Amino acid sequence: MADKKVALVTGASRGIGRAVAIKLGQDGFTVIVNYNGSEDKANETVEAIKANGGEAEAVKCSVADFTAVGEMIKEIVAKHGSLDVIVNNAGITKDGLVMAMKEEDFDAVLNTNLKGAFNTIRFGSKVMLKQKSGKIINISSVSGVMGNPGQANYSASKAGVIGLTKSVAKELGSRGICVNAVAPGFIDTDMTGAMTEDAKKVLCDQITLKRTGKPEDIANAVAFLASDAASYITGQVLCVDGGMAY
Repeated sequence: MADKKVALVTGASRGIGRAVAIKLGQDGFTVIVNYNGSEDKANETVEAIKANGGEAEAVKCSVADFTAVGEMIKEIVAKHGSLDVIVNNAGITKDGLVMAMKEEDFDAVLNTNLKGAFNTIRFGSKVMLKQKSGKIINISSVSGVMGNPGQANYSASKAGVIGLTKSVAKELGSRGICVNAVAPGFIDTDMTGAMTEDAKKVLCDQITLKRTGKPEDIANAVAFLASDAASYITGQVLCVDGGMAY
């Protein structure tokens, strides 16, 4: 079995997840690059980690699938011997005003963003409890802190992630497992790239630093929480949003 610590990053084929995976690879973790839809992008993330001298592999699994997640965790531990960090980043949006929102759009977002985090924690925490160590870092959102019109489903899922984080932190803390959340603000990703410049300007005007963030800003926060330097931090929500929510 490898001596290196193992980190699972869900939804790591692009955007914030990709940046987190690359950063953890730089920090010496063997990184499991989870993806559901984009195998090519996931493999690109793996190659980027390896190009920097790190170790990584891509694993396909829908985090919304309870049984499949259990199998994924089992296979990771069988192959690598441990699971030291889980970063629950996988997320989707299906925006719309609540009065017209389809039930399936509400359910899909909750199943991926919130239940997906529960699924990995449900199975991963058993491994960490045996190890008496581990870090779980859940990616929430400023939308889960403040709310956002047109995103009732997304905001609810990300607020749920915060509640999940705080509850699980209390359950697992006595066994040396730290559980925290990072709440990104307006970050330059594929998800925001489709916005018009005027729409971006309106959003930037709400940010204290008057600019958007980069995926690497989130990755740096996650890497800190995954490190030994954050061994006395648990149950917290770190807003990385340029001062958007305070």
